[in-house]
Amino acid sequence: MAQPIVHFEIAGEDAGKLQSFYRDLFDWKIDANNPMGYGFANTGEGSIGGGILQGHGPMPHYLTLYVQVPDLDSHLKKVESFGGRTVVPPTNIPNGGSFAMFADPAGNVVGLFKG
Repeated sequence: MAQPIVHFEIAGEDAGKLQSFYRDLFDWKIDANNPMGYGFANTGEGSIGGGILQGHGPMPHYLTLYVQVPDLDSHLKKVESFGGRTVVPPTNIPNGGSFAMFADPAGNVVGLFKG
């Protein structure tokens, strides 16, 4: 069975500016009222949601998508066997789920999500 895309993230040096940009450009509803200032983006009925956030560390700005998988560790092993590399190891998300991130052979960063 194919693994679905379930989430996206857009990160930059000024999360508030990015959140306003995408809210105004596409009429997305963005809620950043949480301790991390993570802008949960509702992009409309029938579409996946995402997050618009403050970038940091080695990834000050990026755009990525998240694919839902049943097992993060086994998919990261597959990534590495196909020539990619792990960027963020499996990490728990407060209030549910976990994620990891990898770079494909061209360096594009993609997220994995396990609910």
